[in-house]
This record gives sequence, C-alpha cells and structure tokens, in this order.
Amino acid sequence: MTEASKAVFLSYASEDAEAARRMAAALRAAGLEVWFDKSELRGGDAWDRRIRDQIRHCALFIPVISSHSQARLEGYFRREWKLAVERMRDMADERAFLLPVAIDGTPERGASVPEAFHDVQWTRLRGGEPSREFVDHVSRLLTHPDESAKADAQVLPPIPVAAPERRTTSFTASSRVRLVVALAVVIAVTIGYIGVSRYHPHKSSAPSTPSSSPSEADKSIAVLPFVDLSERKDQEYFADGLAEEVLSLLATLPDLKVIARTSSFQFKGRNADLRTIGAALGVAYVVEGSVRRNGGEVRVTAQLIDTRDGVHRWSETYDRQIGDILRMQQDIAAALARALQIEIGGVEWQRPATLPNAEAYTEYLRGLHAMERYNKEGFEVAISHFERALDLDPNLDRAREAMAGAHFLQYAFKFVPPADGAEKARSEVDIILAKDPRSAYAHGLLARLLTMHDWDWAGAKREADLALSLDKNGYLPQYAAADLAAVLGHWDESERLFRRAVAVDPLDADTLAELTDVLYRAGRLVEAEKGFRHLLEIRPSYSTGYFGLGTVLVDEGRPEEALAVMQHEDAEGYRLIGCAVAYHALQRKTESDAALRRAERDYGADLAFMIGWAHAHRGELDAAFDWLERAYMQKDYDLPYVKGVAMLGNGIEKDPRWSSLMRKLNLPE
Repeated sequence: MTEASKAVFLSYASEDAEAARRMAAALRAAGLEVWFDKSELRGGDAWDRRIRDQIRHCALFIPVISSHSQARLEGYFRREWKLAVERMRDMADERAFLLPVAIDGTPERGASVPEAFHDVQWTRLRGGEPSREFVDHVSRLLTHPDESAKADAQVLPPIPVAAPERRTTSFTASSRVRLVVALAVVIAVTIGYIGVSRYHPHKSSAPSTPSSSPSEADKSIAVLPFVDLSERKDQEYFADGLAEEVLSLLATLPDLKVIARTSSFQFKGRNADLRTIGAALGVAYVVEGSVRRNGGEVRVTAQLIDTRDGVHRWSETYDRQIGDILRMQQDIAAALARALQIEIGGVEWQRPATLPNAEAYTEYLRGLHAMERYNKEGFEVAISHFERALDLDPNLDRAREAMAGAHFLQYAFKFVPPADGAEKARSEVDIILAKDPRSAYAHGLLARLLTMHDWDWAGAKREADLALSLDKNGYLPQYAAADLAAVLGHWDESERLFRRAVAVDPLDADTLAELTDVLYRAGRLVEAEKGFRHLLEIRPSYSTGYFGLGTVLVDEGRPEEALAVMQHEDAEGYRLIGCAVAYHALQRKTESDAALRRAERDYGADLAFMIGWAHAHRGELDAAFDWLERAYMQKDYDLPYVKGVAMLGNGIEKDPRWSSLMRKLNLPE
C-alpha cells in the first residue's frame, strides 16, 4: 500500500521510540504504509513542514501514550497531537481517524492528552508489542474508514444463550419470569454490542475474550469512578452515580467478587497505575469509563481492563436518552458479566422501564454526591435532594433507601439528637419494608438500629440473619451481623464477618477500625496494634485512630509511646481521655487528673462511656460505674461495646455492679 491517503502516522515521545518501532514493523509487514522514522528527516522549518504535511494527509493517526508521555509536559509529539485534533474538526463523525494506543498501565482517567482522545476507545499494547488483532483492526480501518463500525461488529464472537438451570421443582410462573428476564438481558447485551454509535461508529472496539475460562481468583472486579467529560464539567455527581449503579448490579452476581464503592472510589482523581489499583484492591479487573451529558442526551463509555497486563477485555460506547439510563446500566453490567464469562441467567434483575421522572433521578444522584462529604452539612444537603426526588417520584425506591441511610448516619455521627435520628431512619425503613419485605438493605439497616439504639439483641440477630439470607455477599448485611457479634462478645464470629466485609471493601477505614477494635477487645494486642497502624496508613486523619493505637500501646506496657501517639488525635474528647490514661500509666497523676476533669466538663454529654472506661483504667471503680450508669441513661452509642479487654481490668468484672450492668443490657457476662 503506497498511497499517501492510506498511510498511518505514529506519534510518540522519544523515550517510546523502540515500542513505536515494533508497532511500525508489524504494520509494515502486513503491507501497510507507516510514517514513523523521524530520523530520516532533518530539523528546522523543512522538518516541521514535512510533519505537518504527513498529519494533514495520513489516513490514520496513532498517538502512543505511556508514562513517558505523561511525564513530559512539553514535547514535539504534543504539537503533533494538537495538529491531529485540529484536522478532526473538519471530518465527518463517521470517519475513523484517531486510534490512541497505551503501551503501559497509564489510565485514561486524568491522562495528559487532548480531550478528543477521551472520546474514542483506547487500545492497550503492553510494551508496544502489536497483536494480530491490532494489525487486522488497523488494516480494516484503512480499508473501510467509513464502515468501521460494521467491521468491528463482524469480529465479535457470538453471544451464547445459556440454557436454563435444571431444577427439581416445577416450572412455575416465577421461574418463567426469571427466564424472560435472563433472555431479555442477553438480547439487550447483543444489541449493545452490535449497536452503531450515533456519533462515532468507529469507536467501538471488539472485546478481547480470554482464551480460557477465568479462575475463581480472576472473577474479581472494581468499578472506578467514571470521568465527567461534559463541556461544563458539572456532571461529576451523574458520573459517580452511574458508576455506583453499575457496581450495585454487578454485586448481585453470585460468582463475582465486587469491591465496594468506598474502596474503589478512593482512587477518584488520582492518576494511579492500574496494576497499583489492582494490587491495592485485590482484583483482577477494573472498570473505568466516562460520561458526557448534554441536556437529555447521555454518552457513556465503559471498558473492562485486566490489571495484570493492562489489556482491554471489553469496551463499548452507549448513546442514550436520560430516560433510558436504568436500562443502559443493566446493559453495561450484563456485558461486563459476559466478558468475564459469568452466567447471569439466574439473577433476578427486573428489567426497568424508562425513568418516569428524569428530574427525580437527577435529584437522587445529587444526593448521593452530597453524602460523599461525610459531614453534617453533606448529610443535610443529601436528605434535601432525596426528599425532592421522592416528591417528584414517590416510587423511586433507591432514593428512599438512600434517605434512610443518610438519617442513620446523622444519628451515628451524633449530628442530631439520638432519638430523632434513629426514629427518622426507622420510619424510612418501615416504608421500604412495607413495599418490599425482601429488601436486604432495609433489614440490614434495621439490624443496626436495633443494635445501636434499641439494644434489642434478639431482634437485631433476627434482622441481620434475614438480611444475610437475602444478600449473603452484601456489605451492609455482613457489617450488621459482625457488629452484633462484637457486642455479644462472639469475637471469632465477628472477626470472620468483618474480614468478609473487608475483602469486598479493603480500603474502607470504618470497617478496618471495627475489625481492629474486635481484635483489641479479644485481647489480641499485637494484631490490634498492626491493624491500627494499617488503618492510619490508609487514612491518617481517621477520627479516633490515634486514640485506638494509643490504648493498645498502654495495654502493651508502652505508655511513653502511647502518650506521643495520643497527642496526634484530632478528636479532642478522645485525645483528653487517652492522654489521661497514658499519663496515669506514667504515674503523672496531676496531668492525668487535669485531662480527665476537662473531658468530664466538656464531653460528659457525649462520651460518658469512654470517661467511665478511663476511670476503670485508673482503678477508680466507683467513678467508673457512676459514668457507666450515666451512659446507660443517655443511651450512649458506645455502651453496647462494653465487653472485652477495653473495659475489663482492675477487677471491674468481679464487682457485683458489673453483673447488674450486664443484666440491664441483657448481655451475657
């Protein structure tokens, strides 16, 4: 092929010359003309004119993207990229011209490339080693630049329709519904794969299917926050919400380990290598994507990437109306499941209709975004958005669940009077269960309320077990069951459940803190110290994190270290109480008394239990029981966690008042 109009232009940073050379050689071996060897040219104006002329007349422009191009904020290759984007302005949308190739784990999110590069699917060639599929794909684009979508569709493998699972029971009406849903999802996936993108048909790339079925370890995935590519950059809430909805759908697949949102969203706005992300989250694959919204139209690009080699296993671009957003979410989740060779026939996904009220859904997503702040104002703003969403659409159940969660967090963070916050959360839970008695989320949240506010252990156990039976892999059901086991002093059971929760949310500081607290209260001090240090590595600003580490160091007989650690605690009440205990261990009574008196004066209404704990550590049992009684009367959030080494010591468990307190709390001694 010698026609200039059929040539490929390779643009690369000088550090990537060897990788570009391998790509050029493979393309030339297939009979394609490649403009690549810039050493043949001479510097100066003539050289610059020749480059500009080649970009102006080439048929396909391939920018090579890597950590080297990322590191170089200046370079001639960046001028080439801008020239290519400038030429695209005069092209029809159907014309295939730009084909970005990443040769390492450089993520698309936050990449230092022209915005137009984000509008197309990237190809991944580890180390610039060209595959046969890559060469064939380039050849097709050059041969049929206006029919590339059709060419891409032709190379897709057929989508198998899974046979219905054999059951010993009869073929009931409900099983018919499940079969219809499964077939509908498969059909929707098929349409999603071969559907022609209204704007850029050539941007859909064929999925790369693994040569063999993935192992159980391979079936693990994290959904990263989607990038907002809207012109005004004002759709972050929408991009985050879409990623979370896809994550939630994937989490219903029984054969797939899905990392919870708290951990996967830790990488938001960070230009981390995908291998680093995969190692941190313990997953074989990540999903990343972008959202561009213009009024009622939405373009979403999603791709499945192997974190071990950076290879794209699947990618697709969807153009929909906002009213079809729920269907699109299921299409994406189902396509991802297929790419991982996971059957979805047994999953009871209800095929949603179009959104009855797009404005209500937008309010719901804005509420989720506000909740991310995890502060008083954020929860208040979130609730106002959820209320607005339900005013517009009373049947938007996900907004009701989110509002129940927001009220619960207001209560848990003590931003509202305990009775008010707990009652509002319970009211929303009752509404949810009246409509859907099988809501695992509602049963899990009710278990938390019965544990923390009502101190109804039997009721909490019933609700937690029911939540687990409905969603055994769900984060909230596991957390609720683990927390209740910790209250009852069932350390092994609590540890097992918390570790399961950590497995799907490895970077969630709250879960790590609860697990570490269980280890401490079970008397496993060495493991607890390691746990608190790990917690503070993940989130150095975690409230009570330094207090927790300090208490372990006191009990390990290292009061000097404990005092130094306690002084880093940001939560003043806990810092005062922790320092009082450390000073006492150092036999510095005057300083210990002063810190504890100030804690009693300023934080007696909120930290009665912890003040009682400090008096117990100091061997002052009368004062300890006085403050524990006060905590009981105030329904102190922390009082149910009285069992374990954190409270015992100095003979307190042998005091008759201890048995009386256990009976009042209905806890086993």
